[in-house]
Amino acid sequence: MPIVDFEKYGEMLDRAKAGKFAYPAINITSNETINAALEGFQEANSDGIIEVSTGAGEFASGCLKDMVLGAVTLAEHAHRMAEHYDVNIALHTDHCVPEKVGTFLIPLVEETERRRAEGKPNLYQSHMFDGSVLPLDENMKTSVELMTRLAKNKQILEIEAGVVGGEEDGIDHTGTSAEKLYTTPEDMVAVHEALAQVKNARYMFAATFGNVHGVYKPGNVKLRPDILKSGQDAVVAKYGAEAHFDLVFHGGSGSSQEEIHETLEYGVIKMNVDTDCQYWFTRPVLDHLMKNYDGVLRIEGEMGNKKVYDPRSYLKQARTSMAERVKQACIDLKSDGKSMGR
Repeated sequence: MPIVDFEKYGEMLDRAKAGKFAYPAINITSNETINAALEGFQEANSDGIIEVSTGAGEFASGCLKDMVLGAVTLAEHAHRMAEHYDVNIALHTDHCVPEKVGTFLIPLVEETERRRAEGKPNLYQSHMFDGSVLPLDENMKTSVELMTRLAKNKQILEIEAGVVGGEEDGIDHTGTSAEKLYTTPEDMVAVHEALAQVKNARYMFAATFGNVHGVYKPGNVKLRPDILKSGQDAVVAKYGAEAHFDLVFHGGSGSSQEEIHETLEYGVIKMNVDTDCQYWFTRPVLDHLMKNYDGVLRIEGEMGNKKVYDPRSYLKQARTSMAERVKQACIDLKSDGKSMGR
């Protein structure tokens, strides 16, 4: 089916919150990883989110290193492919830091505005502005400006307050002090107060509770999901149940099932899945190359074996493996079997 529109996207998020499940948001970098994400969602009978970072956009444009061009072409491929699957998919851009708003996020918004003027659907259904490195008032000032513009296009904004530790896609927060890894209830109330002024708009909120980008053994990342509950309780106590946030979980690799499921109780409706998908995509490629090294390489004057150095032979295995990880993410987040269908 086509990529979802604003109304159906909103329905997806509302169903997740009501049902206490979340959608995996799968970071992709190529047509092959888009196909893997779609196959995984289909196999799980789960709706889902596919997202593109600035680095993924740059990579997808090859030697041109044009993150906007790459992000446009990835989205176009996803639009065409999604029409042939029976699950609902939204397209999203991941962490856009302040210095890249003008060179990444705004050009993509302008592309959607051009398409809407021509009667075409939105290119992306939501965008993330990661202003977590800014003082909260500056973060919210830019967030309000962006959300006002996105609301006119019927797009959703994701924002972040508090810092996700670790490193992802060139954004390095490994030296962040511990206190900044936890969003306070006061900050969560301030976020609501700032963004509630934008009428007819919708947003998602990546509050931080000790989460860290990257991959770690269970127990190495000290999550405090109770931070989310405290923040939700504070904003609801002051502004009522309608103020309850749609929360996003970043940096979930290595989290226990118990921790993940606890966040669902507190309003998490989207969880980013990147590092594990990278590993599951790459692992079968390594297996293939090691098992077939004498066919992949032209050793001692031989010509090798075209069947095993044809990129399709190992990329198909990579795609299938990543699709399995996407399916598992749906199971972990309890979105499996819950597609709205057509």
